[in-house]
Amino acid sequence: MTKAMQLRLPKIQLTVDELTFHIQNLFTSDAVFKSVVVAGEISEFKRHTSGHCYFTLLGEESRVACAIFKQYAGFVPKWPDNGDSVLIEGSVNVYPQRGTYQLYARRIVPVGDGAIERARQELKEKLEKEGLFALALKRAFPPYPSKVALITSPTGAAAFDVIQVARRRYPACTIVIIGAQVQGIEAPAEITRAFSKAAAMPGLDCVMLVRGGGSREDLVPFDDETVVRAVRSCPVPVITGVGHEIDTTLCDMAADLRASTPSAAAELVFPDKAQLGQILFGIANSMESRVREQIAEYRSRLRHAHTLAGSRIRLCFRSSSSSLAVLKSSFCSVMGAKKNAARGALDVRAASLNALSPLAVMARGFASCEMGGKRVRSARALSEGDCVQVRFSDGGIEAKVAKVEKIKKEKISHG
Repeated sequence: MTKAMQLRLPKIQLTVDELTFHIQNLFTSDAVFKSVVVAGEISEFKRHTSGHCYFTLLGEESRVACAIFKQYAGFVPKWPDNGDSVLIEGSVNVYPQRGTYQLYARRIVPVGDGAIERARQELKEKLEKEGLFALALKRAFPPYPSKVALITSPTGAAAFDVIQVARRRYPACTIVIIGAQVQGIEAPAEITRAFSKAAAMPGLDCVMLVRGGGSREDLVPFDDETVVRAVRSCPVPVITGVGHEIDTTLCDMAADLRASTPSAAAELVFPDKAQLGQILFGIANSMESRVREQIAEYRSRLRHAHTLAGSRIRLCFRSSSSSLAVLKSSFCSVMGAKKNAARGALDVRAASLNALSPLAVMARGFASCEMGGKRVRSARALSEGDCVQVRFSDGGIEAKVAKVEKIKKEKISHG
């Protein structure tokens, strides 16, 4: 480019603030700088009284100033030492007051066996003091789960192992896979989100947190404080099956149950259907035997009750028969006396009636006379030639009046 061309180029005049803010906008508009993971070596680590921490991250030929603010510093144990290798997850931006760019850390992950173990021990002591690993917090698992959440890598061998064991042992259970990274810098955040999803899932019986074997450094996400607290705060029991049998993470200590491998965790969660069949068969036999015993017992009671009832009925019958005989005898005696008394009274009345009966009078030689169906009480009522019926005690005749004789009444004088 010639000098003449350079002179014709437009010049943009900026203040220091404008230049700084323009550079700052370049950082904030770049997605890479919003979430970046940087590897380096800790140097000049300092904790400020405000709670913020400041340090330098060294590379082989360069360095970058770093800060971690109070809201994130609380999740970092007191492990960082100068010379520790770490991974810093955070964002990059300009620090306008000094005119330099700076790495704002959200998480500090140790790298290297020494630093990892030191960080783990310090966090373990902190959580133990809080009682996060207390045995009193451990919850029992349902013997026959119907719905289980599986937090793991959906493409990993651990998920396959758990599903195979579940199909073989207890296929009736529903398994919901909640995918999450189980290795690397992003794993803690993904595992924590997976536990949040599990907590909101209705009808869940327990959660399985599993991953296959690997190096001790691969298990660092399971020693992360946010993950450990997510395990302990889960509303349903949690079982872990992480790494190899010899590996123990802080998540294992916080969980309600720890298994040596993912397959071992599945063996503990899912009951064996063959054993269940034997148990059910035994229960059925026991129930059948018990029912038979109860039927025999009830049959014996029924026979006894029948015999007892028959005896009582016969006793009652005999007692009733005896009482009835006494009542009959008394009744007959009373009725006989009443009958004799009534007969005597009847004889007296009959004699009285007989004495007054016209038949008795007629039997003594008297007769009755009727004419036209009417009794003739006086000779004055008859005339010569009348036909009359004369009745005697042993029969009757028809006669014709030949003559009527009338008796004259004599007057009785009273001198």
